[in-house]
Amino acid sequence: MFLLRVSMADDMSAPLLSDSESSADAQTTCPSSPTAVILGSGDFSRSLAMRLVGCGVPVIVGTRCVNRIPSGLFPDAVELKSQEEAASQVDCVLFMALFPEHYSSLLGLRSTLVGKVLVDVSNAAETNTRGPSNAERLAELFPDSLVVKGFNTVSAWDLQTGAHDGSKQVSICSDSANAKRKVLQLAQHMGFHPVDMGGLSASREIEVAPLRLFPSWSGPILVTFLLFFFFYGYGFLREVLLPFLAQGHNVFYRLALDVVNESLPAVALVTLALVYLPGLFAASLQLWRGTKYRRFPSWLDKWMQCRKELGLLSFLCAALHGVFSICGPLRRVTQHKSINAAYKQSGLGYLALTLSIMHTLFFGWDFAFQAKAYSFYMPPSYVVAAALPCAVLVCRCFLLLPFISNRLARLRRGWESRHNCPVLQRHPVVANGVSQQV
Repeated sequence: MFLLRVSMADDMSAPLLSDSESSADAQTTCPSSPTAVILGSGDFSRSLAMRLVGCGVPVIVGTRCVNRIPSGLFPDAVELKSQEEAASQVDCVLFMALFPEHYSSLLGLRSTLVGKVLVDVSNAAETNTRGPSNAERLAELFPDSLVVKGFNTVSAWDLQTGAHDGSKQVSICSDSANAKRKVLQLAQHMGFHPVDMGGLSASREIEVAPLRLFPSWSGPILVTFLLFFFFYGYGFLREVLLPFLAQGHNVFYRLALDVVNESLPAVALVTLALVYLPGLFAASLQLWRGTKYRRFPSWLDKWMQCRKELGLLSFLCAALHGVFSICGPLRRVTQHKSINAAYKQSGLGYLALTLSIMHTLFFGWDFAFQAKAYSFYMPPSYVVAAALPCAVLVCRCFLLLPFISNRLARLRRGWESRHNCPVLQRHPVVANGVSQQV
């Protein structure tokens, strides 16, 4: 922390905050009256300067041309100087708020920045980058400086919202433990939650993190899109194209509303089944292996991790189906395919899946056994969509059998079968002087 000390008489030389934690922090922070220097005068530099000033840290901003900065752009407490003057006054930390392609223009400051802590706040230009990261290139340009990667995951808006968002994580890495410690303490002083990511080699992952928009959603969104594409294409082929080619019925007007509304509940139903299908695979593997301590295959592990996203997308499709059903003049058979996908990751989810299947089977039972329902020998979309959920529920019923569910519960509480644990949890226990096997 940055603490204010008051020097008076010899017997009054102790700091005002005399608790041990504050004293320890004072001994490990930057020198007295530390000044943070920012090279660059863009939006991020301005937001960073505002945050530092608000936290009581003196700030100097170095720019190529001081005269071009309009009045009032930076807080009054910020000193605006040239890059050379700002670099010469670094006490503790210097933030490189420049684009990486401009780092080479600062080579003239290499001797001035010897031993100084340089914080690289840049992001990667693309996700699939090869070669060294921006921070590693900066370390190559300034080998005698201490380079730290950090604050690139914090937006200008986060910096300006004040110290109330202290739960915001800031990933920090560096090959210098001392430099990293200073930046970690400064980030904490600014109201953030710093996270030590290790050496500077971790900067590659930190730099591409802001470019990954909803990284855990890409797979579920792709699966949902493919399912919708399949059911929409299936409905188009069965309900529109084949009747037109075989009988001359022009019903292409159904593509905009009816076919979409018939596809959405099918997608919602199958997606909801995909939420619980990996749990069945995981349970089967644990029963077969006889232990819970062996890792699942990577494909199953990734599938398990994206179940919530699949569930939300299922709910979205069901909600859109409800909106289409309310707003459009749909046929009676289409209205019978509405499903209720309100669920969460518990037994209530299986209840929602069961009710959805019962709803589909109840309203489509008679129609499913009529010959006219199988136009061109193709079953209705809801019949195709109901196959996987029914299989999931049947498998789930097998797992509920006592001799299977009890074994599975024991496995998940740490018990292992004989071939995985030869001891089989059998060890002597002495009770009342008598040795027993348990």
